[in-house]
Amino acid sequence: MKVVLFCGGKGTRLGSEMTATPKPLVKIGTRPIVWHLMKYYAHFGHKEFILCCGWQGQAIKEYFLNYNECISNDFVMANGGQSIECLNTDISDWRITFVDSGENASIGERLMKVRRFVDKDERFLANYADGLSDVALPDMIERSEQTDAVATCIAVKPRASFHLLGLEPGGAVRNIQPLAEAELWINGGYFVFKREIFDYMNDGEDLVEEPFERLSKAGKLQAHVHNGFWACLDTFKDRQLLEEMDRDGQATWKIWQSAERAAEKPSKEHAHARA
Repeated sequence: MKVVLFCGGKGTRLGSEMTATPKPLVKIGTRPIVWHLMKYYAHFGHKEFILCCGWQGQAIKEYFLNYNECISNDFVMANGGQSIECLNTDISDWRITFVDSGENASIGERLMKVRRFVDKDERFLANYADGLSDVALPDMIERSEQTDAVATCIAVKPRASFHLLGLEPGGAVRNIQPLAEAELWINGGYFVFKREIFDYMNDGEDLVEEPFERLSKAGKLQAHVHNGFWACLDTFKDRQLLEEMDRDGQATWKIWQSAERAAEKPSKEHAHARA
């Protein structure tokens, strides 16, 4: 399936250091968050991407035009750097379409801008491009296929450390509950859409406020509940969390690494056997 990534965010709440960087290019470790997402989808075989560029879209284009495989792969250098051999590759089998979807466009408007690339497909995937998760994508797609839903999104619990207050009419606090423990679910920004999604959209609308409301009333909106890892890159604190997880080897969203290690294991065992 094709993957639509909404890459128009400014990341204004990430701090002064990031004010000139489009949110999709904010780095987690050696690579930007949009790369992490693309690796996630590619792991499941979805390698055709449509990037809805917006603010600083030129920077996103330049990042991929000047992509250096050596940054995130082992390589062999010879002849004083004149010869470089990458031992692994990241994006050699990816197909990426870059679309200027407007600097101040809403998510819904960005999706309408790329309609021509996906409206012949029965289903396609989409993502806000600012959150990371280990959600089992095949299960989410299967849920979409087995229901009559036009749109399926992941439902996740907010990670914020706030507390909910249960109040009496006069203002007395009845109870206090951590937000993460409450039965509250939010839209995690991972989507499976049927092409009929465009029948529920009008020009100038956002995605959730109007089209999703129509889908909900029509019984065409489904949530795939995910209790595993999910984190949104929204503030400087969020970035610190993801950076620390990546640095400490706890980046659970890097599900492709388990597959890569499993692929390496037989060759290593064969080498030991020959020794």
